[in-house]
Amino acid sequence: MGRRRGVMSEAFKEELAKELGFYDTVQKEGWGGITTRDAGNMVKKAIEIAERSLVEKGRS
Repeated sequence: MGRRRGVMSEAFKEELAKELGFYDTVQKEGWGGITTRDAGNMVKKAIEIAERSLVEKGRS
């Protein structure tokens, strides 16, 4: 089985990594160099942003 294609764009992942403070690790070691906790926090933040976006769209 192949790997799943990522749902988040590379630019969005980089933006999240910068915001969460581990972009330097991504630059040095690639995405495989981040901790499981960092990856989880990144997903959690992406979900929060998506939920906020849905709420805002519902209000308009």
